[in-house]
Amino acid sequence: MDQNPYKLFFVALFCLLILSPPVSCQLDYKFYDSTCPNLTYIVRKTVWSAIANDTRIAASLLRLHFHDCFVNGCDGSLLLDDTTTFTGEKNASPNKDSARGFEVIDTIKATLEKACPSTVSCADILTLVAREAVYLAGGQYFFWAVPLGRRDGTTASQSAANDQLPSPFEPLENITAKFTSKGLDIKDLVLLSGAHTIGFAQCFTFKPRLFDFAKSGKPDPTLDGSLLQKLQSVCPNQADSDTKLAPLDPVTSDKFDNSYYTNLVSNSGLLQSDQALMGNNKTASLVTYYSKFSYSFSRDFGASMVKMANIGVLTGQTGEIRKNCRVVN
Repeated sequence: MDQNPYKLFFVALFCLLILSPPVSCQLDYKFYDSTCPNLTYIVRKTVWSAIANDTRIAASLLRLHFHDCFVNGCDGSLLLDDTTTFTGEKNASPNKDSARGFEVIDTIKATLEKACPSTVSCADILTLVAREAVYLAGGQYFFWAVPLGRRDGTTASQSAANDQLPSPFEPLENITAKFTSKGLDIKDLVLLSGAHTIGFAQCFTFKPRLFDFAKSGKPDPTLDGSLLQKLQSVCPNQADSDTKLAPLDPVTSDKFDNSYYTNLVSNSGLLQSDQALMGNNKTASLVTYYSKFSYSFSRDFGASMVKMANIGVLTGQTGEIRKNCRVVN
């Protein structure tokens, strides 16, 4: 082994300057090449089958990765069921009755345990599943290399999920603060928000914009009029409509593209937290840019996904490799 101190110094310096956070240097694009060579094939095949059965599942699987990484790091904690020693994250307010796709992760994990037992972490599965969901929903331009080697956490926290996950009811400055606390910046915020180009939202998450915006007793005056009428018919002003669904992107709800940004430019964002990106000069300029240049969005979205997937990862001897993603070994 080469112990040249100058070489070791520059390798360490490269990690500190180029990769964020520094622990990402312990991840490797070829981490499972010898120990589980069919990993990508198994993940892609299962995700493809799930999307063929339910197109909405692509957005749900992507959301699982977001909601895992934003709560104490990308450690698979979202997948853990409640136990006698901790209350997990599945029933936290941002996840209760909305987080879905756990059975897809279970299927992948069971297949991998037969192919390469106790090898692939649930955290890495979530990371790969998110990439494949976007790729299969958006085509060849939405694909990025994923460094692997994460290990699984051994606990979860409902309170942390309630506190750390961004909410559609929060002002932009609060959401921005949550992103920056994770080492992400304004550009990452705009790019990762672009995941709302697929998927659906429950009516209660945006209904105030339709009937009582800012306690005014009137709709949000900035919301496109034709979209307002459609949404009011889907989500009438009564409690039993709260759990009905509307597409986050009414133009191409099942296709991962840059329509999310063109919608915001035309005041057709569904969530107030999304439309708020047009009320800030920095975020608005990025939204406008990505609405015009779809290739730039596909390239930059992948970079921000890799950056998010590095949040608080466990590597080396920390954590464990769960045999069942729902329970600690």
